[in-house]
Amino acid sequence: MVEKENQAPEQNSMEEQETITATPPETAPEDGKLRELQEQLDESRNKYLYLYSDFENFKRHAARERMELIQTAGRDILTALLPVLDDFDRAAKNNALDEGMALIHHKFINTLKHKGLSVIETQAGDDFNPDIHEAVAEIPAAAEELKGKIVDILEPGYSLGERIIRFAKVVVGK
Repeated sequence: MVEKENQAPEQNSMEEQETITATPPETAPEDGKLRELQEQLDESRNKYLYLYSDFENFKRHAARERMELIQTAGRDILTALLPVLDDFDRAAKNNALDEGMALIHHKFINTLKHKGLSVIETQAGDDFNPDIHEAVAEIPAAAEELKGKIVDILEPGYSLGERIIRFAKVVVGK
């Protein structure tokens, strides 16, 4: 009997210790609040990261647009001046310019070059490239090697920076 009395109190104390450590009444509500606050913190952190990355993308996009606008700001003006340049080029080609007009022509070309305008190099005999050429006409090719090649250049093409503002107008052999 002595043994039974000794065993019973030990079992009772073990059970009491388990119930005390398993669910202390004071910490259960605090754990719930802690989890809730941790979830709110994680949610706020995710929102912050999303907004931060969205803002960084916006800044990059705005900077890219601003640079493109700066590079092509005068595109409309330069496009309107291209027919004048074409007339100057035709007159110079036919030796119809006097000395004063030749100086004006030279100055006009240099000014446009300083503003970023460049001629798209095209020569007769080059392959036709629809990315930089506009085929105005096709003529029968005298030789087989001229098929799909540029036979004549009617107007040169121009680019402003990296953008083509006028395609070269060419005649292509077929």
